[in-house]
Amino acid sequence: MKSFMNQDFLLTTKTAKWLYHEAAEQMPIIDYHCHISPQEIAENRTFENISDLWLGGDHYKWRQMRFGGIPEERITGNAGPREKFRAYASVLPQLIGNPLYHWSHLELQRVFGIQEPLTEENADEIYDRCNEILSHCTARDLMRKFHVHAVCTTDDPCDDLHWHEAIRKDDSMEIQVLPAFRPDKAVQIEKEGFAAYIRRLSEITGRLIRCTEDVIASLYDRIEFFADHGCLCADHGLDHCMYAEPDMAAADRALQTALKGGVPSRETADAYMTALTIACAKKYTEKNWVMQIHFGCLRNNNKPQFQKLGPDTGYDSVNSSSGVENTAPLLNAFLENDGLPKMILYSLNPCDNTALVTIAGCFQGGGIAGRIQHGSGWWFNDNRTGMRSQLTSLANNGMLGNFVGMLTDSRSFLSYTRHEYFRRILCELIGEWVESGQYPEDRKRLTEIVQNICFHNTNEFFGFGIQEEKEQKK
Repeated sequence: MKSFMNQDFLLTTKTAKWLYHEAAEQMPIIDYHCHISPQEIAENRTFENISDLWLGGDHYKWRQMRFGGIPEERITGNAGPREKFRAYASVLPQLIGNPLYHWSHLELQRVFGIQEPLTEENADEIYDRCNEILSHCTARDLMRKFHVHAVCTTDDPCDDLHWHEAIRKDDSMEIQVLPAFRPDKAVQIEKEGFAAYIRRLSEITGRLIRCTEDVIASLYDRIEFFADHGCLCADHGLDHCMYAEPDMAAADRALQTALKGGVPSRETADAYMTALTIACAKKYTEKNWVMQIHFGCLRNNNKPQFQKLGPDTGYDSVNSSSGVENTAPLLNAFLENDGLPKMILYSLNPCDNTALVTIAGCFQGGGIAGRIQHGSGWWFNDNRTGMRSQLTSLANNGMLGNFVGMLTDSRSFLSYTRHEYFRRILCELIGEWVESGQYPEDRKRLTEIVQNICFHNTNEFFGFGIQEEKEQKK
């Protein structure tokens, strides 16, 4: 019987084992989409206890604790950190087959050297052991431990990027920490707080915003500001992928309605959101940024809990009406507007995988390898089944060798183990293809493919300019 999550975890073939250990394992990490705090990096935060680092803000874990019947007081409430840790430890053994079981133990192994499974019985002992390690460890130490070379945080257009500027001026910080432009609050016109946000955007830019073109001009100002701070990408989060035929008059009607506190019609709202998205894409193309679009999430389903706890607290789900069919006309509108940037497309609904990769195939070109990417398994899909499904769909219908690989999409400095998890799954899948005779056992070529997916493709696609030895150990 195999030992628990040993060095060959998830690797069942000879090819998968050498491919992971000799090609993938030591590759650096570029985490091109995450939600960690630039302030915590700038200040090189220390952590008082494992609960603050592990459970604070982690809606993945909160969601499973609720599945396990843990009272909210011990999840997001005022219970002490040891009590919250015990609560999570009590439900973890029930998460057989869940990626959280694997992620949690990879984090315990890689950072804290803890090899045994976490349970309710050993929770106190492991809590104390983790805290002892953390007493000598900072946020930057954790990033270095995982061989992180660059991260892109998620930043609002109105952000002054003060903490990014502080990091950039810090000669002791060798890891690139770059902002990523996230204009959701200016785009999503139907959301609560939209009018107040537009007023803030007006104040920040000094522009009077009366029409859609004024919003676009204001966002263009902020794009220039972000570019001056090293930004290489933008990220658009949409509940559904919308498209409306260009109609600036309809967009303006939606804006006027929203600024007065009303709710615009579906048709005019889509006209506004489409107009802004097309305009942003054109500016990103000019800046040679990568544009990411995430869609397919049904958010804040539990309204009473949303009122108590706010967004991103574990009450979102997959949206069966993702609007994936609108991706094609939206990209076509980008192209017709001379503004189709390098892109990564993600849907939270795994049923959209084949549609997305085949749509991406219709907009390749311009001398850019993998110009339009099908993004990695995201959120409810960043598990073994979801990752294999996305990788297989991309291989079946696109070009896996050009893929830009994994991201954490996380608020935790421990979540870099998700890159390891992805790399093991990637090597296992490729190993299966090789050992079943579907691809030759060409070690040089296979090493190149895996190392490109793990690091080099991302470095080149985004333009990080990281100098790293192309030849890793064979």
